[in-house]
Amino acid sequence: MSDKLPVYGGQAVIEGVMMRGSNAYAVAVRTPDKSIEIKTENLGALYKSKLTRTPFIRGLFILWDALVLGVQALTFSANIQAEEEEEKIEGATLVITLLTSLSIGIVFFFLLPAGIGYLTERIFRWSTLWSNITEGLVRLSLLIGYIWAIGFVPDIARVFGYHGAEHKTINAYEAGAPLTPSSVAEFSREHPRCGTAFLLTVVVFSILLFAALGSQTLGMRLLTRVLLIPVLASLAYEYIRLSSRLMHFRWARALIAPNLWLQRLTTREPDASMLEVAIASFEAMREREQSPASEPA
Repeated sequence: MSDKLPVYGGQAVIEGVMMRGSNAYAVAVRTPDKSIEIKTENLGALYKSKLTRTPFIRGLFILWDALVLGVQALTFSANIQAEEEEEKIEGATLVITLLTSLSIGIVFFFLLPAGIGYLTERIFRWSTLWSNITEGLVRLSLLIGYIWAIGFVPDIARVFGYHGAEHKTINAYEAGAPLTPSSVAEFSREHPRCGTAFLLTVVVFSILLFAALGSQTLGMRLLTRVLLIPVLASLAYEYIRLSSRLMHFRWARALIAPNLWLQRLTTREPDASMLEVAIASFEAMREREQSPASEPA
């Protein structure tokens, strides 16, 4: 990718795609009547602040903002598909759903593996290093197993299809190809800046970081796993950012190969209608970006 090109990202949502630029984002969703509904908004001034240019700090702010933005886009897409007004997600229901999901994720992917690692150290008299490796392998197994299992749910499989459409569209743009369904379909559904790559990187870095803490009581082990999530996120963000810029080196491509492999589980080959939605989202975002009103204050 040319350094002169903007760094665009996105996210698959329910029957649609969100595309994010430097100043604006767009969400395009296929409605129940098969038309495409598009929402565009400007991004906040955070994306132009010094915080987003400070290594090992920028990742925390950008990831948090991406989480909030992603939830907004997902909620918009879900409400488009809702047949009745009372089925829409908003207000307190949305907040409770988000907090519950985050809590379950932390327990399942951080605390449970930490507990299993602690037990192996105490029961089998394993060294701290091996118990942390076990913890990391359990965390990795849970992540891959979860992604693999939900891929069999028809609605999730369609989201994975839109995820593939998002990647193909960005890959086509970065290659300078025409943004038409037939042209975009020829590109890879994998991308080095994908959030799936971020998750795998967090798991790998967790083994290294937690091993450096040495032997701990169960309480301290669980506490540090939660408190160090921002540190892991920041390190993983910097790694993904750096590795995506070094793709022209063979050794860098070898390092990110596992990240790209895991994306085969979180993406599906999209059909033409999915590509059409992804392209519509990307073009709407680009149009909003080029509008003078999109510049944050």
